[in-house]
Amino acid sequence: MNAQESARDEFDGLVEKLRAEGVQVEVLEDTHVPHTPDSIFPNNWISMHQDGRVALYPMKAENRRLERRTDIFEELQSRGYEVTTTVDYTAAEQKELFLEGTGSMVLDHDSKIAYMARSQRADEGLFHAFCKDFNYEPVVFTAYQETPDGIGQIYHTNVMMCVTDAYVLVCLDTIHDANERALVEEAILKSGKEILVISVEQKSNFAGNMLLVKGAADELILVMSSSAYKALNEDQKDFITQHHRILHSDLHTIETLGGGSARCMLAEIYLTKTA
Repeated sequence: MNAQESARDEFDGLVEKLRAEGVQVEVLEDTHVPHTPDSIFPNNWISMHQDGRVALYPMKAENRRLERRTDIFEELQSRGYEVTTTVDYTAAEQKELFLEGTGSMVLDHDSKIAYMARSQRADEGLFHAFCKDFNYEPVVFTAYQETPDGIGQIYHTNVMMCVTDAYVLVCLDTIHDANERALVEEAILKSGKEILVISVEQKSNFAGNMLLVKGAADELILVMSSSAYKALNEDQKDFITQHHRILHSDLHTIETLGGGSARCMLAEIYLTKTA
């Protein structure tokens, strides 16, 4: 089995597990042309909101811009979702400014707080524009990780942070500035949520790349990869299961070759379902 077939099996396996738990999953089949090898990560180019608005985002990699589907609105409407307006930030690409959706931003929908780690893929000006347009309180910081060239900025906030309804899972050690680390902690606690700290090593095993979803009977399920699950210690697992059930799936090929994990594969639909 080649890598593409393995990745497809991992994708299908996650979809099957989610649907088995009553999670409503909408799968959009990719097109052969243009070639978009990273289209398995849709959350970087689109977000869908409760008020019917759909936001489109500017992406740094030129080949990833081809992932934006011009038929997405018709497709969503054909599946019974109410789409009212498009908020399009993609013109910023002409100025070499980028904001890669809910990869660059981690949104607390309950408290209307938006967290963003600065990077080449996360422009602060665009972030503040988004927060103004969608009424979020911005929390900006810089997070770091080891790269082949030494210490560098974390490229996406969602690799080190996950917001749920009860707690925020976060790798605080990636935030080197003490004032910014305190700012993030204060924002989380102010929102009424607990802090679940993960280590840099756990973050490197995709333990920050999780997403809370709704299953059958509105049960809340925390979705993660099997590598992320294995990286957690028993105390962390116990903490999570006090609030949510855990669903994990093997995404080794996707993580190794694509650099993203479970959360990156899921673009939440908050749009109203009319049919």
